[in-house]
Amino acid sequence: MTTAACGNVLVESLADLGVRFFFTVPGESFLEVLDAAETDPRTRLVSTRHESGASFMAEANAKLTGMPAVAMATRAVGASNLAIGVHTARHDSTPLIALVGQVDQERRGRDGFQEIDLQGFYRPITKWTAALQRPSRARELAYRAVTAATSGRPGPVLIELPADVLAEKTAAGWPGGGQPPRTEIAAPAPGPAVLDEIGARVAAAARPVVIAGLGAQPARDELVRFAATYGTGVYSAFRRQDVFPNDDPRYLGHLTLGTSPAILRALREADLVLILGSRLSEVTAQGYTLPGAAAQVIHVDIEAGSMGAGVIPSLAVVADVRATLAGLLRRPPGRGQDRDWAAAHDAYWSESTIRPAGGTLVNPAEVVAAMTAVLPPDTVIASDAGNFSIFLHRYWRYRAQRSQVAPTSGAMGYAVPAAIGAKLAAPERTVVAVAGDGGFLMTGQELETAVRNGLPLVVIVMRNGMYGTIAMHQVRAFGRTAGTDIGDVDLAGYAASLGAASFRVGDRRDLAPALSAAVAAGRPALVDVQVDPDAITPASKLSELRAG
Repeated sequence: MTTAACGNVLVESLADLGVRFFFTVPGESFLEVLDAAETDPRTRLVSTRHESGASFMAEANAKLTGMPAVAMATRAVGASNLAIGVHTARHDSTPLIALVGQVDQERRGRDGFQEIDLQGFYRPITKWTAALQRPSRARELAYRAVTAATSGRPGPVLIELPADVLAEKTAAGWPGGGQPPRTEIAAPAPGPAVLDEIGARVAAAARPVVIAGLGAQPARDELVRFAATYGTGVYSAFRRQDVFPNDDPRYLGHLTLGTSPAILRALREADLVLILGSRLSEVTAQGYTLPGAAAQVIHVDIEAGSMGAGVIPSLAVVADVRATLAGLLRRPPGRGQDRDWAAAHDAYWSESTIRPAGGTLVNPAEVVAAMTAVLPPDTVIASDAGNFSIFLHRYWRYRAQRSQVAPTSGAMGYAVPAAIGAKLAAPERTVVAVAGDGGFLMTGQELETAVRNGLPLVVIVMRNGMYGTIAMHQVRAFGRTAGTDIGDVDLAGYAASLGAASFRVGDRRDLAPALSAAVAAGRPALVDVQVDPDAITPASKLSELRAG
């Protein structure tokens, strides 16, 4: 019987099950895992500058591939830093595996160095947690971690790794012939009677609309056909804009922060709302005001826990969205295809059309205009949090599937590491991170990771010298700001010091040329754009809010 160190067996088992990427700040509490991830030809170990960067990279990578990526850290201090990406994965239903080192078993409960109750700490932000207490259970926990992360509503899981257990020897290979187990996760579909009821209700409605979330992402083609066949309009849930082609005549807009009344009109007037693979979060539900009380609501989601929060549906269907849409498409409706959504789509199209901004300083909308002119339609956009994202959400039109990685949790510092994870997942595609200077300065050091790994991605920083969203709220509430200033940092120089190509833009005429040069650089590149700090949203100026 062949034996190997427990840490090696754990990594080999994860690789056998399809896991390919391990992101980490290395620590002494999981040395065997690091060594195995480095030496296994199937896996790629990516060393990062901070654990938050590692977890954001893993989250974005898994979001694009649908396969769990691993984020690793050591004991309490590393685990604390890692938690932000795990929390993001839980909010975004992303399959992620957190491997966190733990003190030796003998030191547990005796105030061991950097000891913490990892399972208690992580339980609220994960689907499942476990501790590797015996070497013989390494394969079992690897299998359960992948299965838990990918089944039902996907999400993050945790395995804590006592350092002494990882070094112990255990049997290598899978039992029963040595082949890894094959798990078929069946997609639950509604029965014929329920499908008939959904189809009949949608066909009978005067103005039925769909709210599509992440659960509808694998069913994008079916959703496009369903909208055309059944004559529905389609909204995308918060930061799920790539779930439906934005140039489709039935696309009605993005349910985001501050959605305009013109875009919301079709949702307010809908007499039936079909929610597909989405929770009705505070943002998507517009502060829990929509769907309206007069609309009948049908909610289809893989997880029963998504139902009834904010609005109680008249029909809740716990099922796979793709299987549901496939069943409905086999039952063409008797009517409904001729509904006219032109006015509603035109409202979205008009609002997402960029108009000349004027003024001497660059408006954030002009940055998105340059992106539209230069970038290919299937570009993956990794978006940070901040007031710049209001412009990005309004004006960038998502046409390609799986082209958006953005945290619905609103985590700052996401964009740069997420772009790295995305580029590793889709090396053939253009990947662009978009951030404000606040978010970039939290994790911008990960450009070194991109340079070291030879990843030609682009980072666009809209630099306005402040935490713009917070400044906006403060001015509205108090007429002044507090603690929101950011210094005049030479971001282009900083990027160059990390080995990236860098470009500085202060004139709108230089936007498109600088972005084109960044895309063509063949290595990580940063475009530092000094934007007008007064342009706080597409519809308001900070000076006007202060005066008001």
